[in-house]
Amino acid sequence: MQSWEKIGLIFCPDGRHPLMRSHATLPIAEAIGGDLYKIYFSSRDENNRSRTFNLVIDLNRPLQAMDVNVEPLLDIGELGGFDDSGAMLSWITDAGALGKYFYYAGWNLGVTVPFRNALGVALVRDGHIVRRYRGPVLDRSMSEPHFVGAACILREGDLYRCWYLSCVGWEPREPRPVHRYHLKYAESADGLTWRRDGIVAIDFANPGEFAIARPSVIRDADRYRMWFSHRGDNYRIGYAESDDGVGWTRMDGEVGLAVSRSGWDCDSLAYPYVFDHKGSRFMLYNGNEYGRSGFGLAVLR
Repeated sequence: MQSWEKIGLIFCPDGRHPLMRSHATLPIAEAIGGDLYKIYFSSRDENNRSRTFNLVIDLNRPLQAMDVNVEPLLDIGELGGFDDSGAMLSWITDAGALGKYFYYAGWNLGVTVPFRNALGVALVRDGHIVRRYRGPVLDRSMSEPHFVGAACILREGDLYRCWYLSCVGWEPREPRPVHRYHLKYAESADGLTWRRDGIVAIDFANPGEFAIARPSVIRDADRYRMWFSHRGDNYRIGYAESDDGVGWTRMDGEVGLAVSRSGWDCDSLAYPYVFDHKGSRFMLYNGNEYGRSGFGLAVLR
């Protein structure tokens, strides 16, 4: 049984900046030296379009956010592109001598359904985008006809391994259709062209569960471990283990992190990002309303 101790809320937009009116969603940590981490997150403008921003924290004083950058690293894409309504950073992956791949979920707004996602990528070197690919690297296909979304991508030697959100369909409801998505697995030799064999990594636990999202995978010496979001009514954080990263056993009861009695994370726990620092394991996560209440930090005890 895991035991996560909540450290507290790190950041929530105050609504004063026009591109950062609300939400701080999908937090991701990037080590930048010593105990300092750059935290990337996505915020929405008044038209509900998402862009990726960042700030800096010191893990010795993580609740004192520093250097909040109100200029987006990833802005919305060109008109009609797969990301013209949002660009939300999903994962940062080592790309060797090239730099780092910043994989992100691109958004389109829909008519018959509310939205469609795809996975895009930008090549980043020394904190600057040197190339942003105009089209997605993962999109709907003959076998996945609805959409794909946020992913966790680890590089192991010459192999890129990807666990990603895959929509299995929409159900007509009022006032709007409801999606169903779970997590699948894919592989790539270069991080750009992917082989998808339809392997389901994390499936629905029961008929009432309809959304499984934001996988965060760590390869430990003895096994792979994954934290993810799942929901029927409200998001909770789930957990699974695997010997090979392909076949997973859900162990949601082992998480040891519950909603608070009141405050920013009293209704939901969502979108975990787990990382290690100096022998400790930390988790960034969102609270209520998909990040409208901001993101916080917990540590494994």
